[in-house]
This record gives sequence, C-alpha cells and structure tokens, in this order.
Amino acid sequence: MHRHWLIWNLIPAMWIAWCLYWIISARNAKRTVRRESLASRASHVLPLVVGILLVALPHVPSPLFATRILPRTLATYGIGVALVFLGLAFAVWARRHIGSNWSGTVTVKENHVLICTGPYAWVRHPIYTGLLGAILGSAVARGELRGVWALALCTAAFVSKLRTEERWMRQVFGEAYERYSAAVPALIPLAPR
Repeated sequence: MHRHWLIWNLIPAMWIAWCLYWIISARNAKRTVRRESLASRASHVLPLVVGILLVALPHVPSPLFATRILPRTLATYGIGVALVFLGLAFAVWARRHIGSNWSGTVTVKENHVLICTGPYAWVRHPIYTGLLGAILGSAVARGELRGVWALALCTAAFVSKLRTEERWMRQVFGEAYERYSAAVPALIPLAPR
C-alpha cells in the first residue's frame, strides 16, 4: 500500500522539488534594469495559473474537464512520469546554463548576455519547452480532458511571454538576436523556422 501511494505521487514530488530548486536558485540573478509591466505579466501569468490548477487539482467536477481520454493504467502514468522528469530536467539544465541572466519575469539584466549554447542551441526558450513537456506529462498521467485544456492555456501563456521577451532581446542584441532567431526554433527542437 505504501509503495502504491509513493508511485502515484511521483509527479507532485517532482514538481515540488523543481519549485524548491527554482526558488533557491533565483537568488543568484543579476540586477534588473528593465522589467515588464504588471499588466504584461498578468497577461501570461493568469492563463498559466489556470492551466496549472486544471492539471494539478485532484478533482474537477465538470464533464468538460473531467472526461477521461486516456486509460488509467500504470503504463499511461509511467509515460506521464517520464515526460515530467525529462521536461523538468531540461528546464533545470536551461536555468543552470543561463545562470545569472535568468528572471521569472520579462526583464533585461545588467550586463545582459545573449546565451546561444547548451539547451539554448536547441531552442530559444528551453525553460518553456521543458515546462511544457512536464505539463504534457502531468496531463498524460491525469488522463482527462482537462489536461488538454491545461496544456493549451500554458502554451498560450508561454507564447505570449516569449513574444515580449523576443521583442526586448531584439532591442538589446539587434542583429545578433536576428541571426540567432533565424538559426534556432523558439520552442520545439528541430522545428522549421
């Protein structure tokens, strides 16, 4: 019984560990010289929060969300666990690689550096790619229609946020960012640009 409980709680445990790492590592960021407005931040944070709640809550009473679309099996759950693990690991790799340039909001840092190596050589926004992979894994493990809604809302939130980031990076890095954008896809590795 104890092992059964442990298995079915692997995903929440991974998300909690990731959150703790994210909070602790945020202390090492450079000083911010430009930050997005509260309205801009709300435009992507609110759909992200709703999406996360949809997939994280144990039960959602509406058939619009609670309809099962994948079988509730250990295999389905295992695929979800693997996707969550890989997604969070990719996000952590990207967070470690970007180092003190990182911020949870759209910002320009003091002495901001354009990072184009490591996971940033695969996609321009690898933290979002990793988190979307982990959200997909959570949705697969949940196996209900709400996972589709959650993934759609979270994707929309990250696309909204990355558009602002891209605009700012073009202002800061000019032609260097244009070349980087032409060579590396935004979210999906090996995707056509």
